Amino acid sequence: MNHDPPPTLALTAGEPAGIGPDIVANIAGRNIPAKIICIADPKVIDARAKTLGLEVRIIQCDKLSTAPTHQPGSLVVLPVRTGAQVIPGTLDVNNADYVMKCLDIAVAAAKSGKVDAIVTGPVHKGVINDAGFAFTGHTEHLAKDLTPEHRPVMMLVSGTLRVALATTHIALSDVPRTLTTTGLMDVIEVVDEALKRQFDIQHPRIGVCGLNPHAGENGHFGHEDREIIAPAIASAEHKGITILGPIPADTAFAPRTRACIDAYVTMYHDQGLPVVKALSFGEIVNITLGLPILRTSVDHGTAIELAGSGKANSESLYAALIAAINLVKTRDQ
Repeated sequence: MNHDPPPTLALTAGEPAGIGPDIVANIAGRNIPAKIICIADPKVIDARAKTLGLEVRIIQCDKLSTAPTHQPGSLVVLPVRTGAQVIPGTLDVNNADYVMKCLDIAVAAAKSGKVDAIVTGPVHKGVINDAGFAFTGHTEHLAKDLTPEHRPVMMLVSGTLRVALATTHIALSDVPRTLTTTGLMDVIEVVDEALKRQFDIQHPRIGVCGLNPHAGENGHFGHEDREIIAPAIASAEHKGITILGPIPADTAFAPRTRACIDAYVTMYHDQGLPVVKALSFGEIVNITLGLPILRTSVDHGTAIELAGSGKANSESLYAALIAAINLVKTRDQ
């Protein structure tokens, strides 16, 4: 019998006008073996639960250390007040500061050891930027603004399919000039280390996608595969990393190839993520690698049009919470 204490997770509900409060209210009814502290406005969660016809007992908690283990039907909330009234489906820039404050509280708690991991709900980047924040996504914010000494790597996980990104939320036209051999090598090393430490894969196999069609066709379709990606792969092999590539992206995810690879490194956001989302949308976990804290997230956006409708699927949030619990256990072994 396992007598280890349950991990403590900080959960942010994300954009209050989106489906974040919906899925948080939904998972409150699930059996989750952890102490979960939702950092949000309790009035927003309570109102959304009532809109959805859910019975959720809100337990306000001002100190993270006093949070009880999660009980189905209840939700522990560390209160942070919104800046404006929340109307499901209607964005308001006056609530952007609230969204950022919730995130910063969660990260600070993880850095100080008050929580074991953070799980983040979906945010609306446009509203945050319109409010004056320089924000391109959770991954970049965690590294640049809160943990600048570490390089973040975004990885989406569904079962044994793991897809990491060499670049994240940038324009496609910026990808070729953003890629460097050194930067790509850093990503490969972060993924290799995470597979060993967080996923307990002792001898991981990493597949690296090419940037151009047919991985550049030996220089006929661009120079990046031959001059940037191939040298990074060679450096990784020299360091003892088992690696394959550059693999033409159009065949990289074929079943036979997937069976030989523990994780992929893709060159840009829409090269790898459409594949994993097509196979498992709604059940994928977004994990940030390369940080001194553990962070998981949902695989979807705010779905403003579904807020308060009862149609939002909470499976990705549930999967993110379970993944966080498992990552904590693996880390503490």
